[in-house]
Amino acid sequence: MSMNILHFKEMLLMRKAELEKILNNISTEIQDISRCEIKEDGDFAVASMDSGRDYQIYLNQKKELAEIEEALKKIEEGTYGICEMCDEPIGEERLKIKPYAKYCIICRQIIEKEGK
Repeated sequence: MSMNILHFKEMLLMRKAELEKILNNISTEIQDISRCEIKEDGDFAVASMDSGRDYQIYLNQKKELAEIEEALKKIEEGTYGICEMCDEPIGEERLKIKPYAKYCIICRQIIEKEGK
């Protein structure tokens, strides 16, 4: 495999650091919102709407962080860039877009069709 794994490892580590910083900020914001006393119903609606949206972003980014950590583990184990479904190499172009991809593009499409 001619793929430059070190390049992908660097991309994953940079994104991991970025996500950890964002997640840290969001959890601090969520704690601040739940700590502050909201005096009016209108304020509460705005605060809870914001924190609901933030919470969804938080969950998505936590999921991405877990996938990045899994990809970094695969680099250590020497299984990075191999599809979890068909055991074929994941295309380098796909990994450039999503360096923590678990599946090759064909298996990804199968999974999406089956709605897994």
